[in-house]
Order: sequence, then structure tokens, then C-alpha cells
Amino acid sequence: MTASTVDGRAAGYRPARTLSVGTEIRRQLTRRRTQLVFAFLVALPVILFLAFRFGTDGNGGSAQNQSDAFVTVAKSGAANFTVFTLFVSASFLLVVIVALFCGDTVASEASAGSLRYLLAAPVPRRRLLGVKYAVGLLSSAAALVVLTGVTLAVGAAAFGWHPLVTMTGDTIAPGPALGRIAGVVGYLAIVLLVPAALAFLLSVCTDNALGAVGGAVLLVIVSSILDQVTALGGLRALLPTHYQDAYTGLLADPVRWDLMARGAFSALIYAGGFTALAWWRFLRKDVTS
Repeated sequence: MTASTVDGRAAGYRPARTLSVGTEIRRQLTRRRTQLVFAFLVALPVILFLAFRFGTDGNGGSAQNQSDAFVTVAKSGAANFTVFTLFVSASFLLVVIVALFCGDTVASEASAGSLRYLLAAPVPRRRLLGVKYAVGLLSSAAALVVLTGVTLAVGAAAFGWHPLVTMTGDTIAPGPALGRIAGVVGYLAIVLLVPAALAFLLSVCTDNALGAVGGAVLLVIVSSILDQVTALGGLRALLPTHYQDAYTGLLADPVRWDLMARGAFSALIYAGGFTALAWWRFLRKDVTS
């Protein structure tokens, strides 16, 4: 006969030991889609370098000239190359990756029919959510850091260490430029909490991981489209993507902190709301799969 405690739990049962973060991280690292995502992030800076190296200059109008100027600046040093890569990746690629890591957390277990067995192990629901969400966010942060680190390395090898050229044409020494890039990465990490939290919310509401990922990406796309509608006036400031490019304030001299502060506050409000809804929904959900 199994010994039990006063509250009915088996002797030796510790909720905090039922599902560890380390175990979940190892599961993530052994999944093929995780390996493919990080392989692509490592390859992307190399692909961009090859495109710069073997591409031809365009002969279009003013828009083409602006694009060519942007690319020319990107080739002027590792810092500028990194800023360019983050700029072209932040609005869609990183959103998809973050949504994938956080939207696949609970829904994949439900679709595989293993979620109810995890809860019967027993893993407390709060701990299950906490560990899944934490690993999803850690994976997303790791993706952002890997992309930045590899881009800096490729840029240094290809273009050397040179001052960062700001939007106003001023230059920032390589040392301080690394601090600016770290700030950009930090701000992007905060802004990306919005699609991460929404994907997590959808993940606890559906058994389809692709639906959770797609729903979060769709929100970003729709919000970005609405943000271009000037007729909305001040209402655009309420959109979750309105301040997604505010990190460009770090590329000015002096730094513009006002829009970044608003963007960080907006992102934390949205992310906190979506996360709270996810907890509320899952703790009351009848898990049958």
C-alpha cells in the first residue's frame, strides 16, 4: 500500500520536481523544428553577405536609391550589418519564430494526446504552464541572441569593425555601438513578448499548434496594416505594433528614449494581459486530450 501525506498526496511527492525547466529545454533542443530554426538563423547572415557580395546594384527611382543607400551603409562594418539584419528580420521573421516557440507549447502536447497524461503524472497545471512558457520565452531569447551574435561575427569577418553610422549621418565608435546594438536586442525582446504571449494564449485554447502560431502572426500583420491607416489618428498608438520600430531611437545621437518607453510599456501591458488570460483559461479548461 502506498504511503500518503495528510493532504492525500503520495509520500515524497514534490510538485516542483514533476517537470523541470532543464527537462523541457532538452526536449526542445532535440526537436527537429528547433534545430532547423537555429540552423536558419546561423545561415541568414551568411546568405545576406553573399547577396551583398554577388548582387548587382539597382537602377530604379528614388525608392531604389534609398534602398541602395541602406545596403551601402550595411556593408560599412559589422555594427551596421547587424543593425540591417535585425531591421529586416524584426517585423516578420522573428515574429514567426517567437510565435512558433510559444504557440507550440501546450497545443502540441494536446494534439499528440500527451497533455492529459502529463497532468495525470501528476504535474500541477500552474507548473506545466510556467515551465512551458518559460522555455518558450528562453528559446525565443536564444534565437534573438544567436542571430545577433552570428551576424556580428560574419559582419566583422566580411566588413571589419568600423563605427556605426546613425540615421542622421553621425558615427558611433565600435565600442559604444555594441551597447546600442545590445539595447536594440533588448527592446526587440520586449516588443516580441506580444506575439509570444498571444501565441501562448491561443496554444492553451486550441489543439492545433499551427493555428496558435498563425493566429499570433496574423495579429501582427493586421495591426501593422492598420497602423498605416492615417485616418485612425491617435488610435494607432493603441495598436500592439505601433512602436515596434521605436528601437531606431537608439540609432540616433542623442538617443531618443520617449518612443521606446511608450513601446515597452505598451508591449508589457499587452503581454501581461494575454498571459493572464492564458492562465485563467487553462486552469479552468477540461483537458481531454
